[in-house]
Amino acid sequence: QVQLVESGGGLVQAGGSLRLSCLASGRTFSTYGMGWFRQATGKEREFVAAISRGGSITYYADSVKGRSTVSKDNAKNTVYLEMNSLKPEDTAVYYCAARTSGSYRAETTGELYPYWGQGTQVTVSS
Repeated sequence: QVQLVESGGGLVQAGGSLRLSCLASGRTFSTYGMGWFRQATGKEREFVAAISRGGSITYYADSVKGRSTVSKDNAKNTVYLEMNSLKPEDTAVYYCAARTSGSYRAETTGELYPYWGQGTQVTVSS
């Protein structure tokens, strides 16, 4: 099974930036499809960003498009989510997810990701 460990969350002022990291286990990380999801208190989990297996395709939720970047560093077995112009509504627990099979699209559906990290809290103050 793939192990995922998120880091980089914390408290940031509105308008600021964060870079979240997700360290993955495995020898074939470059073939993993990766996703970022978040869940705010009292709300359902929602898709944030994804990068395809192979890393050539990215996709973003409308709520973060234009101010977020998902990327991979295969040498470090790490996927990143950079978020700029943070808003209070970005406050949530952010989860990294991985899949090792399936499509070569940037998948947005959480059910397609078998492996999940424990999450990292992002709090954006006003």
